[in-house]
Order: sequence, then structure tokens, then C-alpha cells
Amino acid sequence: MEAILDLYAEPYDPKRPVICFDELPYQLLMDLCKFMPMKPGRPERIDYEYKRMGTCNVFMFFQPLTGWRRVLVRDTKTKLDFAECMKTLVDEWFPEADEIRVVLDNLNTHTPVSLYDRFEPSEARRLTKKLSFHYTPKHGSWLNMAEIEFSVLSRQCLGQRIPTTEKVQHISSSWANQRTERKATVNWQFSTQDARVKLKRLYP
Repeated sequence: MEAILDLYAEPYDPKRPVICFDELPYQLLMDLCKFMPMKPGRPERIDYEYKRMGTCNVFMFFQPLTGWRRVLVRDTKTKLDFAECMKTLVDEWFPEADEIRVVLDNLNTHTPVSLYDRFEPSEARRLTKKLSFHYTPKHGSWLNMAEIEFSVLSRQCLGQRIPTTEKVQHISSSWANQRTERKATVNWQFSTQDARVKLKRLYP
């Protein structure tokens, strides 16, 4: 826990960015009846019937110190999806970084092994040399600021029926671009010293 909190307290370093990463399963739903649009004195009305269209997985990348975020939506959440997400992070979004410090949870796919399962050893090694994984402790996923971003995304965009992965991607990307343009970020206040006082029971 303290390692994550100390990481958040460090000043911005463009060569060693801190990126919070998390993922969220999302159920795709299609309306069976057209909604009735709002009119003066009458709210929009949506029929309760819908059809399940499967699921997708939403991957969140968030850099707290700059207010930058990106969202990738894929059909699955396998180790191969994770590996490809990390490659995008390294090669497309932060190619000039010397080291990308990624805050993430302990899901079994969130390991360097996933990159070796997806890519040739030389390519996997190139990517892992630029990635430094920092894991939140068990029952401590709340330390990952990407969860806060997911809460905002869910409230503002995903609390509706969306039938396709492509539409989830379009909606999520538009949301991410708008928040990034505004440099919206998380005002993180919880420090290592706070943890030693408020979470004293967790220390040996």
C-alpha cells in the first residue's frame, strides 16, 4: 500500500509516467422498442424490454498528474487482450518514455507472462523492459485511481443500453477525449502518513 501512495506523491516525470490501469466487464443490451422522446412536461420514456447482446470489456488508462486518459473496448478480457493493451500503451501513447509505471490490481492476467504468451520473446522483452508493474494490495483496489474514472464513466455514459462493442468504444472514447481536454483529474489526498494513522490496524 505504501509503495502505491509514495508513487502518487512523486512529482511529474514525463520520462517515467505513472499510469493507473483497470478493466470493467460491460453487458451489451439492445432496446426492443423505440423510446418515446421527451416533450414539454413529459420526460423521455423507455420500454423495459431489451435483448442481451453479449458482453465486452472496457480497459481504462489514466495518468492522474496530467489528466490524460484513454479507453479501449474489446470483446474479451484474456491475457492476450492485456498484452495488446500494454503494447498500445508503450508504442502508441508513450513511445518516448524510459519507464512506464503501471498501477494495477492482482488479476491473474496482469503479469509479464501475458506478454510472452502473446508476442515473440524478443518483442515481449522489449515491452517488459519499459513497463514497471505496481500492484495494489489484496482488498486494496480502491488505491487505483482508474476505479474513480470508471465510476465517472459509468455514471455519465454507461448507465444506458448500448448494443455493440463499437458503440461502447465510440461513447467511451468521446468521454475520455472531453475529460482529457479539460484536464479533469483526481484530487488524491490520502498519503502514506494518513495510512499509518487511519489504517493502523492493517500494520503488523
